[in-house]
Amino acid sequence: MSVSGVSPPVAVKLSWIPLGAGQQIVKISGTAFEAISAVLQRRTPCDIYHAALVITVPEGRYTIEMTPIPDHHGETRGVVAEGPVGMKWLGRFRIFRYEIRRWSGGVIPDLNEAVSTATISADAACAHRLLELLPTVPVLVWGRDELHAGDMWNSNSVIAWLLTRGHIDTDQIAFPIGGRAPGWSAGLVVAKHQLNEALTVR
Repeated sequence: MSVSGVSPPVAVKLSWIPLGAGQQIVKISGTAFEAISAVLQRRTPCDIYHAALVITVPEGRYTIEMTPIPDHHGETRGVVAEGPVGMKWLGRFRIFRYEIRRWSGGVIPDLNEAVSTATISADAACAHRLLELLPTVPVLVWGRDELHAGDMWNSNSVIAWLLTRGHIDTDQIAFPIGGRAPGWSAGLVVAKHQLNEALTVR
């Protein structure tokens, strides 16, 4: 609730942030990964992007993102889930785990470097559904394709999964020109499979 007593408008905004913004090592490794992938797939290298969401509802503003775990105080960042990086057994060490945040009033450190931000069509019920769904996101191994979705699981997978499970039309979402978001298709595939399974059970 704002100071004036007027609730802020409901909004779901998706931002595309260049991979490694503010983190030189991540940027270099990501560029190398894309160069190798482009050679193997016989295509031109693309710019790589990381997706993040900002959801505003009458109760407040929430940032949604997958990130490395900086410390053991995840409750201060609205952490709702954690998963392993690289290999499942490595997840016993904090440095090899990621966290998924639903951070009330939180920040996305590199949001100012986003190349584009799109407002997704969603009403209050839909925005709340996205917030409620996030803790149920699959905590698969980052960088691997455990469910044979045809793409690795990462931060983009989480956002794509959430939007699909929240019945958002992801066809309205476009990558930045000349860019791609590895992992996005994995989130779509896993979410659609879960939705189809739910319909079959009914």
